[in-house]
Amino acid sequence: MDRKLVLVVVDSLRADMLQAAVRRDVAPTFAELLRRGEFVPDCVSSFPTVTPVCCAEIATGEGPGHHGVSGMNWYHRAERRYVEYGTSLEATRRFGLFRTLYDIVYNMNMSHLSHEVSTVFEHLGDAGARTACTPFLIYRGRTRHELGLEGMLRRVAVAASFRHAVWGPDELFYGELYASRRVPCRPTLARPGTRDAYSACVGRELVREDLFDFLLFSLPDNDHRSHRLGPDAMPDSIAWADACLAEIVDEAGGLDAFCDSHSVIVTADHAQTRVEHRLRLTEILAEDWHVLGPNDEQPKNSQVAVSPTGRAAGIYLIDEPERALRDHPRIRGTLSAADGVDLVAWLGTGDGPLVRSSPEPLHEASRALEAVVLSGSHELRFRPGSQVRDRRGRHWDIEGDLAVLAAGIHEGELRSDAYPDPLGRLWSGLTATHAPDLLISLQAGWECVDWGGIDHVGGGSHGSLAAGDSLVPLLQVGLEPSATPPGGQWKLCDLAGLIDSHFGIASRPGQGVPTAEVVR
Repeated sequence: MDRKLVLVVVDSLRADMLQAAVRRDVAPTFAELLRRGEFVPDCVSSFPTVTPVCCAEIATGEGPGHHGVSGMNWYHRAERRYVEYGTSLEATRRFGLFRTLYDIVYNMNMSHLSHEVSTVFEHLGDAGARTACTPFLIYRGRTRHELGLEGMLRRVAVAASFRHAVWGPDELFYGELYASRRVPCRPTLARPGTRDAYSACVGRELVREDLFDFLLFSLPDNDHRSHRLGPDAMPDSIAWADACLAEIVDEAGGLDAFCDSHSVIVTADHAQTRVEHRLRLTEILAEDWHVLGPNDEQPKNSQVAVSPTGRAAGIYLIDEPERALRDHPRIRGTLSAADGVDLVAWLGTGDGPLVRSSPEPLHEASRALEAVVLSGSHELRFRPGSQVRDRRGRHWDIEGDLAVLAAGIHEGELRSDAYPDPLGRLWSGLTATHAPDLLISLQAGWECVDWGGIDHVGGGSHGSLAAGDSLVPLLQVGLEPSATPPGGQWKLCDLAGLIDSHFGIASRPGQGVPTAEVVR
């Protein structure tokens, strides 16, 4: 393919807010790309709909059931500790700055992200394409990059003995820590409101020096503004993202010249919805169970680990297996009865719920798995099978009340407007290597308080299975031929295939359904 490809990821971008910014005439670059391209307003995000999970799906073409990243905060069964990816500055302080830095920058890509999947940077690099990335959580590639140690982070990194090299795209820019070459771009210390400008500066240099065939151009500042002021404030931060994108367009000679030499995909990792109520999940469970705390000095005494991840959460039963199985019904009953909890989901077999004591993947065995979703007193059970198909063409066996997922069956196809691709996303989230024993999604307007005591009440948040958090725009400009997703429903996992196709690389299968068997 003669054209280069730029994948623009605007964190938390909503289709309606993008269109509002265009109507207000504050996003002229996006407006012209919309005029020239094919626009889909309802591409389906991952679940939980939080940045690490969704970025991993964008980069690998797989859901959490395969890529292995399960939330903003999750419990590592093998290491018997929480993994915290920086939910808030206060949460980072509770878990420890150095520990969190290791998990975000190094472990997320080199350890937590499954090595059984390949990223777009690895796949394209193997095919000889030149790859580049401005700061993005998932960057794993084939080129080794030494620690840069520029700016104020030098002292932090030295104090933390943080000296690891990483593997990334040919051109990797990760703020002060990693840069494949010197650029005249001011380090940001990851400060919200400054990161888009850093991406724009780096992107301008990459275009000027002709350093890529594929560029993942990340614009994260929209997420911060929406968290703080709510989704209705997005048009102003979309205007800022538009101006930053315009810098690389102008460097290429203007929009006509840019579109002659580049194809473009614009999307988001997830959306956001307004939150007005806080759920103190740890306090609710601590009334009856010993909840593992950050850096707990006696973790063996704990019965449950709680991982708030925005408008979703994971509950890990870490007591002795027999006691954990006995506690399972009481814990899920407590969760289901809590104000703000919409759905409670878990895996089971014909013998009852499954409690996982290790992070081993689920493999084939004699006992078939099923997923269970509880809403109030109503329950739905499902597993991969043959009874009904979903919009992606996968087939499921179901039993129970479809109203749990506001779903119906039309001409043999299961659909839910309230919860996009509900069965596939729940199954992937529950079968991930580091999946919790109980996975919850919150009602509209509710958010979990994180381990630092922080929430976004009065602003916006994301994480749930609901459509408001889960539907993102997808804009394709200059991609040929036009692709059609399975069943006509676009998902983030389709992006890796679009990228492969653009460069004439054999397409990967996209998000699959893990086996419905388990070793106990």
